[in-house]
Amino acid sequence: MSAQADTLPASAPRLTAGIQAALITLVVGAACLALEGTAPWLVKWPAAWVLPATEWVGVALTWLLETIKPAARMFASLMRHPMDWANAVLNGTPWPILIGVVTALGWYLGGLAMAALGFLGLGFVLASGYWSEGMNTLALVAVSVPLALLLGAGIGILANEVPRIKGWLLAVLDVMQTVPTFAYLTPLLLLFGFGPVVGLIASAIYAAPPMARNVLLGLERVEPEIKDAAIMSGGTRFQQLFQVEIPSASTQIMVGVNQCLMAALSMVIIAAVIGGFNDIGWEVLLTMRKAQFGQSLLAGMVIVIFAILIDRMSGTLAAPEARRYSLRVSLVVLVVAVAFTALFWTSLPNAASLTLLDPVAERVDQGLTDFTRSNGAALDAFKNGVMFYVLLPLRIGLDQAVLPFTWGFAWTPAMSLWLFAGGAAAGLLLAWQGGVTAGLMLVIGVGILETGISNLPWPFVLTGVAALGWVAGGRRLGLLAVCLLATILLSGLWERALLSLYLSGAAVFACALVGGAVGLASAVWPVVWRVVRPICDMLQTIPLFVFLIPVLMVFQIGEFSAFLAICAYAVVPMIRYTRHGLVNTPDDLLEAAVSSGASDWQILRDVRAPYAAPTILLGLNQTILYAFAMLVIAALIGTTGLGQSIYLALGQADVGLGISAGAAMAILAFIADRIVQGFAEERRQALGL
Repeated sequence: MSAQADTLPASAPRLTAGIQAALITLVVGAACLALEGTAPWLVKWPAAWVLPATEWVGVALTWLLETIKPAARMFASLMRHPMDWANAVLNGTPWPILIGVVTALGWYLGGLAMAALGFLGLGFVLASGYWSEGMNTLALVAVSVPLALLLGAGIGILANEVPRIKGWLLAVLDVMQTVPTFAYLTPLLLLFGFGPVVGLIASAIYAAPPMARNVLLGLERVEPEIKDAAIMSGGTRFQQLFQVEIPSASTQIMVGVNQCLMAALSMVIIAAVIGGFNDIGWEVLLTMRKAQFGQSLLAGMVIVIFAILIDRMSGTLAAPEARRYSLRVSLVVLVVAVAFTALFWTSLPNAASLTLLDPVAERVDQGLTDFTRSNGAALDAFKNGVMFYVLLPLRIGLDQAVLPFTWGFAWTPAMSLWLFAGGAAAGLLLAWQGGVTAGLMLVIGVGILETGISNLPWPFVLTGVAALGWVAGGRRLGLLAVCLLATILLSGLWERALLSLYLSGAAVFACALVGGAVGLASAVWPVVWRVVRPICDMLQTIPLFVFLIPVLMVFQIGEFSAFLAICAYAVVPMIRYTRHGLVNTPDDLLEAAVSSGASDWQILRDVRAPYAAPTILLGLNQTILYAFAMLVIAALIGTTGLGQSIYLALGQADVGLGISAGAAMAILAFIADRIVQGFAEERRQALGL
């Protein structure tokens, strides 16, 4: 065999894993298409084959929840006390003193700029008329964050101290972070009862994983010399951990505290959909339902201000090089606030009566009404154009989406044949030029476009995902992906899963194009990055809930609004990672390219882009996870699929449906995450990184 192989010409094509995977997927897809008329079960999973998994999950979880409900209700009653105390402190403290405390803290942490941010930010909250609701939200955060910090720190320390269970704990953290946020609320609602405690517990659960990961990462990065010195000093393991290793890892741990705070605030807002507490999240939801977009935007800006203040102030604690400003000035600011309160105590206006920005909200509503009236035709044309010519064909395929009403003609079987023939010709041309895998993928893409993602035959989807998993991470990942998808298929959630896959996939594709282009421009022209960077910072600090407001203001409820909200939330990682990868090419590679006479475009195409590929793939991975996270929130404004099922399950207190749909969403996100990470690792190994 080796002698025969040696006699082969050097240009002989090699049947790589990618070619094999694409070829198998193409054959399975063609077989399903050919047998569609005689074997309809290949296209749609028969209802008789569906297992009542949702009912089984519901019965099992209901029994479990009923068993532990007394203990949970006791814990909930205990947690009401610190919540009541936090509410009493924040709502009972005069607003000038709270503004003074935040301003003084801002001065100490960041000087004049951060002090001004705190003063103006809370001044806006006061003028908005949502001071009391804002303090209720902060009270929830103030109680949930210590719980999340303790839980996350405990998990991180346990994973570090017991390596045998580290893999299992990391898997649990993956599940906690990939399960949609709404899915937490359904079982917690039955377990802890109606009220703000549900939001508190859900917030603690959701915010614990970032803390756990950063604690573990910080402990793993402690220098071996420091650990050896602690051992040589004769300290016990407890002393080594808490007196040496944890202080050494404090910078990374403070990063976890920052992320924990942001996650807790985001989840507290989401928990407002169950009502029962007069906080900012409930105000946003209530005004959105009433179509009072001016007030909704005003309440949403309060959330944004809280997020920015928490992010900036806690972020300085995670920066080891951050300087601390004069404590005396901070104390002076605080004394001035107390003196102002004492001096004007009798004439101090009630925070609830300060609605100075209501006229602004009214003008926003009026301006929005005037804008939609004058530009309604253009907005509808834009929305309908994207829906009819892009999203709908992706969803149900060209053979169903092309109608005389939208396209001006009807799709015929002959057109399908011509489409496949054109795709096959283009694929053969690519294969002739050496891109066999690209040619096969082009033909597969044409078939998906003709059929529609929501109508794809289940054997084709399973085969395609298995092929991707095999190429990205080996047979083990391919088999795992098939087994996980099979659980969705057997549970009867397959059609809803494909709908979720369609919308999130379309949003990820749009984010990859737009975010990649913006990241490229930011890497090539620094002036673009100076404009884009603060926008990205703002978008990353805005809680998910708030992204729904501007799209609803302009495009109303519908799938297109959900698509835009997902894109706005998920595009930032693609921008950041693309730019970061392109600007961090090693200097020796750039010098070698310049000395060889390469132009700027050639350096970008042949040096920077290949080296940045792993980083860009990680950005794509984060974009996918962000899209799935936002997909469930977008169910509030009219999406279909698993997100809608989770939201309906919350309203109906259907634990089985909520957990099953949430698990299906987590499975899709997990598979996408592992496949993209596999390709990124492959590129890193190819580059020797």
